Amino acid sequence: MKGDLFSSEHMVQPATAPGMTVENSKCIRYAVNGEMLARQGAMIAYRGSLQFERKGQGVGGMLKRAVTGEGLPLMAVRGQGEAWFANEAQNCFIVEVEPGDEFTVNGRNVLCFDASLSYRIATVKGSGIAGGGLFNSVFTGHGRLGLVCEGNPLVIPVSHQYPVHVDTDAIVGWSAGLSTSLHRSQSIGSMLRGGSGEAVQLVLQGEGFVVVRPSEATPQKTQQH
Repeated sequence: MKGDLFSSEHMVQPATAPGMTVENSKCIRYAVNGEMLARQGAMIAYRGSLQFERKGQGVGGMLKRAVTGEGLPLMAVRGQGEAWFANEAQNCFIVEVEPGDEFTVNGRNVLCFDASLSYRIATVKGSGIAGGGLFNSVFTGHGRLGLVCEGNPLVIPVSHQYPVHVDTDAIVGWSAGLSTSLHRSQSIGSMLRGGSGEAVQLVLQGEGFVVVRPSEATPQKTQQH
């Protein structure tokens, strides 16, 4: 058969290195030789001798909650082979986490990661109940982290002189060393009179960067409405 479908743009080539690579803008390929972790349901194809195991809700078993309040169950992938991961045709990116780094990321944006990375669940300081209970995952160690994002993300530098205000539904993650707090931009009366409704933003201060997505509404929120 012939046609554009079978061009080099779409044809999968042999893996040139172990580990995680971007297959295309919507998919990450992982050449597995041992173990890696991914969100359940994200595997779209694989070849080779691989085993998939659900991770429980114990220590190291779940990114318990994201900003949306949803859980993100994980699966371990073990063996030798290749697997491809994607989530709702969102754009895919890879973050290199090096020793001494600390990257806080929203669980809904995690697609897959190296088993060499450690993560813990942390409450966003300053969010409290008023912020909807913001729970993010903090990754440390040495390895690669595969992320997904609706659209192309913005990476905004943060400095002491220029703190950044971010809508809580749009934030993807931020670097170590940034402090967080809440900022209310409108009074309740203003919202009732037809304001934008964006009453609370997360403020990041310090030296580093914050990653945001060009979308506020999440798929879960859209479905609920």
